Amino acid sequence: MKKYILLHPVLLLFIVIGCKQKKSEEKTESFFPVLSFIKGQVADIDTSLYAIKKIVFIDSLHTDTSWMKREEFRGLAKDFLSIPDISGKKYKKLYTEEKLYDESMNRVILSYKPINPADAEIQKQEILITPNAATGDKVSSIIIEQGIANKDSSVQKKMLWTVDQSFQVTTIRQTPGEAETISTLKVTWNETDEK
Repeated sequence: MKKYILLHPVLLLFIVIGCKQKKSEEKTESFFPVLSFIKGQVADIDTSLYAIKKIVFIDSLHTDTSWMKREEFRGLAKDFLSIPDISGKKYKKLYTEEKLYDESMNRVILSYKPINPADAEIQKQEILITPNAATGDKVSSIIIEQGIANKDSSVQKKMLWTVDQSFQVTTIRQTPGEAETISTLKVTWNETDEK
């Protein structure tokens, strides 16, 4: 004789939902949200009283330093604010994530690289995190390499965001028949001299 167990419809619903949640949780380990993090930093600076200094280096021969208004900061940071958000669903399947611990630097490094570099605008993203059990882990810097090419030129940008202190964008531009040009923009707002 067969025995049947009848489940209450509400209990059955919880079992089905629970199984679906487990499957979705397993697949949704997300990448570090670099763009959101930088937007948070910019929002903090928008409401701060930091003295903002801009330094421009052109081919290491010419340097121009000036103080900037807080209202101009967002425009200076446009290269960071316009990067694709590779933590989004659209990009996640196009990148790989590698987690490393560098004992000499005492940093956890989250590294993202494209599966097909020829088709990717973001060539590399690295997030350096200082682990601290007592106060919590803290992001110390973000490194981004971006490449944009078209039939007239190619542009590579090497970007460094030092959390709560400064950012730097080095732009390498190559146009057919002309010499490569390199320019660097560095912006500081809370940088310490302890380096």
